[in-house]
Amino acid sequence: MARADGSNIAMSWIAGVISAGIVAALLWLALPMGPVMVQFVGDTLRTVAPGTAESP
Repeated sequence: MARADGSNIAMSWIAGVISAGIVAALLWLALPMGPVMVQFVGDTLRTVAPGTAESP
């Protein structure tokens, strides 16, 4: 990573760790929605994909 003049490496590390923590927290909060999204995408693909009609 390129360093600009006047940048403080300690502040860069602190900002990076805080950012990574925020991303991890958001992923943790979104985790329960995973199975719902998989079902939604599967239902949508079964609806719009050609040739997937159930045969009697």
